[in-house]
Amino acid sequence: LLGTNGNGKSTLMKCVMGMVKPDQGEINLEIDGVRHDLTKLSTEEIVNLGVALVPEGRRLFPKLTVEENLLLGAFRELARPQIADNLAFCFEAFPLLKERRTQLAGSMSGGQQQMLAIGRALLFNPRLLVMDEPTEGLAPVIVEHVADTLKTLASEGNISVLLIEQNLGVAGDVADNVAV
Repeated sequence: LLGTNGNGKSTLMKCVMGMVKPDQGEINLEIDGVRHDLTKLSTEEIVNLGVALVPEGRRLFPKLTVEENLLLGAFRELARPQIADNLAFCFEAFPLLKERRTQLAGSMSGGQQQMLAIGRALLFNPRLLVMDEPTEGLAPVIVEHVADTLKTLASEGNISVLLIEQNLGVAGDVADNVAV
């Protein structure tokens, strides 16, 4: 989902996550052949369907280690049996996180923190990963790495990604469909 500031991208994301209830309309998500109208569900029910959020601004726990932040992503009961596999996938996607697993999250650079925020969402074992401006403020080399990781998720995982972004290059490079 592309657009400039103030066009409602983040508001739509909040509607998808159940944090804002629209006055009218539906937001449908189909999982395993079952259609769910997200406007009728609580945030908790949406999360339990397997919808994970990588929020703008990362929202990490700065006084916890990288590994502790990652493991918080596996709080959903259905994610717990896959912790080892999801952690391995996360460390394969972001080797730096494995190297720094005992480092405090608050002491990492912005790009490293963004990797950690994405990794935490992967530990959730999501069916739908909602990412709000994941490349904002990142160095070009980190933007490229995040884009490559999104492509890998789309091609290898059973994960759909709703990417909310201003960077046309990234969105066009990783998306199957683009809405402006």
